[in-house]
Amino acid sequence: MLLRFVPRVLLCVLAVVVLGCSSATGSAPARTDGMATVRVSQLPSEARQTLALIDKGGPYPYARDGAVFGNFEGLLPGHRRGYYHEYTVRTPGSPDRGARRIVTGQGGEIYYTDDHYDSFRAVLR
Repeated sequence: MLLRFVPRVLLCVLAVVVLGCSSATGSAPARTDGMATVRVSQLPSEARQTLALIDKGGPYPYARDGAVFGNFEGLLPGHRRGYYHEYTVRTPGSPDRGARRIVTGQGGEIYYTDDHYDSFRAVLR
């Protein structure tokens, strides 16, 4: 009985180590395979400020921040409505909210667009 148990435990430990290492090295989550990526350090400073607000839970400068993002373009992995939320990334010189957004998923994934949802990059933390 013990001999059957040990290999299963080792397999589980190996899976946790492998999966944990892939995310710790900054690789994209499996659900974003094939999507362009960007490291947080490569984002514009305004996007990093928006991420800091998201991490703190607000307050947000725009009334639409935190609203449900519908993914009508279908560029992000498919999920039920309400899974994604969007946040404005301030665009200096823009008279309105501009085109830049951070979109977050309930699974912890983060996406950045600077062209108002025409394209997305998965953000690597």
